[in-house]
Amino acid sequence: MLNIDSAEIAYGAIRAVKGVSLHVNPGEVVAIIGANGAGKSTLLKGIVGLEPLTRGTVTINGIDCSTMPPHERLRVGVAMSPEGRGVFPEQTVHENLLLGAYSKRSDPVKIEQLLQQEFARFPRLQERREQQAGTLSGGEQQMLAISRALMSEPKLLLLDEPSLGLAPLIIAEIFRSIRALRDSGLTILLVEQMAKQALAVADRAYVLESGDITLEGTGVELLNNQAVRAAYLGSH
Repeated sequence: MLNIDSAEIAYGAIRAVKGVSLHVNPGEVVAIIGANGAGKSTLLKGIVGLEPLTRGTVTINGIDCSTMPPHERLRVGVAMSPEGRGVFPEQTVHENLLLGAYSKRSDPVKIEQLLQQEFARFPRLQERREQQAGTLSGGEQQMLAISRALMSEPKLLLLDEPSLGLAPLIIAEIFRSIRALRDSGLTILLVEQMAKQALAVADRAYVLESGDITLEGTGVELLNNQAVRAAYLGSH
């Protein structure tokens, strides 16, 4: 579903991503863990086209997307729920979801089906359908950001720090939703600082440090890796 080969992304003279290669198979949940500033979010932006590659390739669903603009990558089948949620604060929940379905604007029946699907996934969004997104709680905004991405019916969903700034009960609800999406067969690439939760839900995972992949393995293998435990899970 996703293949990244020797990808590099730079901000001027600073190389934020340094020759990263990884893959995500159809139906997998793959996690990327690492400290702040490791290049995780930059890598996701490179996948969807928000940051240009200075070197390397990104292939999505068998199509080389390395130089495609973001809206064309959406048509290939990738969507992202960004770090910080990125909802449109002055638009209602309903309007935010409709924006997520912009690529399907010629099919109102399909859009309504997708709306009902997302309201079933997160009932609080239906309760707040006509409420401005900027007035939602952080957890509700995260639900909205995920649902907005799903409104395009992606084959590959990128989740960037979905637990950021949320209370423990809301984090548990978000990860239940990720498990349900995994069980439905959706392919997911998850960037997350809460390494224990990310590795518990992931089929495979990569550790990104200073723009480089330093470790990879199954979620269980990395959960039990002593170096990972010491750096990201607590040595005990």
